[in-house]
Amino acid sequence: MADLEKIVEEVSKLTALELSDLVKKIEEKFGVSAAAPTFAVGAPTSLETSVGEEKSTFNVELKSPGGQKIAVIKVLREALGMGLADAKAMVDAAPKTVKEDLDKAAADELKTKLEAAGATVELK
Repeated sequence: MADLEKIVEEVSKLTALELSDLVKKIEEKFGVSAAAPTFAVGAPTSLETSVGEEKSTFNVELKSPGGQKIAVIKVLREALGMGLADAKAMVDAAPKTVKEDLDKAAADELKTKLEAAGATVELK
């Protein structure tokens, strides 16, 4: 326990830049991430994810439209080719799955667009 105290003491003397470098080195060395999770992490939802296989398809779920409902509606209309009434109904029904079975790149792209419009989005 005394060794841990020494480590903590030394770390507390580092500058912000040095701390950033230390975090990167620890992430690389141990294959972990120090990033705070955006959403609560639950148990794996299927046998595939529980044995470490990477998912190949994702569902994009709109958790909340945030304060920019109109911007989110516009993104849904453009990205999914839906009408105004359908997009508004989808936003009003949040949390709601807006698109299913997308590959990782397409799911990330839609998520990024929705988040840029102010929405809270989760990939499942």
